Amino acid sequence: MKDFDAVIIGFGKGGKTLAGYLAKQGKKVAIIEKDKNMYGGTCINVGCIPSKALVTSSRYAKVNPTWAFSKKTAYYDVSIQEKNEITSFLRDKNYHKLADNSNIEVFDGIGSFVSKNEVKVVSKEKEEILHSELIFINTGSRPYLPKIKGIENNPHVFISETMLNVTRLPRKLTIIGAGYISMEFASMYANFGTKVTVLQDGPTFLPKEDRDVALAIKANLEKQGVRIIPSALISEITNKTVYYTVNGKHSTVTGEDILLATGRRPNIQELDLEKAGIELTERGAIKVNEHLETNVKGIFALGDVNGGPQFTFVSLDDFRIVRDYLENKNQGHTLLTRQAIPYSVFMDTPLARVGLSEDQAKAKNIPYVVKKIMTNTIPKARVLRETNGFLKALVDPETKQILGAALLCAESYEIINTISLAMSLKVPYTYLADFIYTHPTMSESFNDLFA
Repeated sequence: MKDFDAVIIGFGKGGKTLAGYLAKQGKKVAIIEKDKNMYGGTCINVGCIPSKALVTSSRYAKVNPTWAFSKKTAYYDVSIQEKNEITSFLRDKNYHKLADNSNIEVFDGIGSFVSKNEVKVVSKEKEEILHSELIFINTGSRPYLPKIKGIENNPHVFISETMLNVTRLPRKLTIIGAGYISMEFASMYANFGTKVTVLQDGPTFLPKEDRDVALAIKANLEKQGVRIIPSALISEITNKTVYYTVNGKHSTVTGEDILLATGRRPNIQELDLEKAGIELTERGAIKVNEHLETNVKGIFALGDVNGGPQFTFVSLDDFRIVRDYLENKNQGHTLLTRQAIPYSVFMDTPLARVGLSEDQAKAKNIPYVVKKIMTNTIPKARVLRETNGFLKALVDPETKQILGAALLCAESYEIINTISLAMSLKVPYTYLADFIYTHPTMSESFNDLFA
């Protein structure tokens, strides 16, 4: 048995940041990672970074519509190589940032609980027991696989993580699921020249978004050539063919590859949580309080595994919550003090959102005024030749506070942070309306949006 001041299961954003922080305090830290290709977590290896690298590459393919498919295939292969170089660099950097620290020991293997203070690490070579009064779970999430006949052992079926490593550009791609991950992949592959079909299980496209936003996104995707089929109930998959029904009518769609984009679930199956007495939520996430501590004192859960928003920047904020609790106990940042969380969907045209939607404001009977401008009125959008979409914000007519915003425009993923900051600081929207911005930029559109 080895004793540590802290044991961290999982090398994700929250866990690795916490490891570095504790090591700087002179603590002896153990961090466990079962996959050597996952140092640094999902984001840099099989999530945000590689997918956005390909999204960026796809936009260059988009502006060369005369390319033959063979040329795009070669370009796609180069894009995959460049993506792999980025992830390899970041993975190596993340590993050595911790492994080279004398206060941190990295364990390669599967971590699971033996008791509330003991974690077993099993690798091909050996089995070790780590002991600590502080244990942090940061094992992230995994793709959810629906129970569809024909998925298992089908070489043509991929999840988002494995699809990113396919070096052959498919001429036809079928995507099962119509959430945000699906939209990013659909838009990206359409730009590369792939014919994309999306099978949506429900009748409403992007139900969490206001209808004007959702319908504009759908129109953009259809303009790219993406076919979206609503209310598609899938019965089975045979080889490359998906069998489905819409309102009782049987249909099929056949493509070279099939992507499952049906959501993600907390990654807890190997942890043996019951041996530590750790409770779960009804949705299968680890239950935590406002300090991210589980029902077992001294055991915390950070990131996707605790059932919160599944973003790497939320995992980083989880670290801040744990840090403040370790330093100040009941003082400092908690889940209760967390501000509105922005998010972005990197498709063409990109969507960025923060705070309340118009539908949510109506449901809560919150008074609001809508501020809205079209993207084609923004000089920088015309310079970028990306004039699709609009900018929409909700403001409180009395307090002048910004309640939320949906930006469907070029560079929305950057400028949404300005609105998020204004909301956190409770700056009235009139401040953004009268602010001096550089020109020409997308952010100067706030002069008009909030006028």
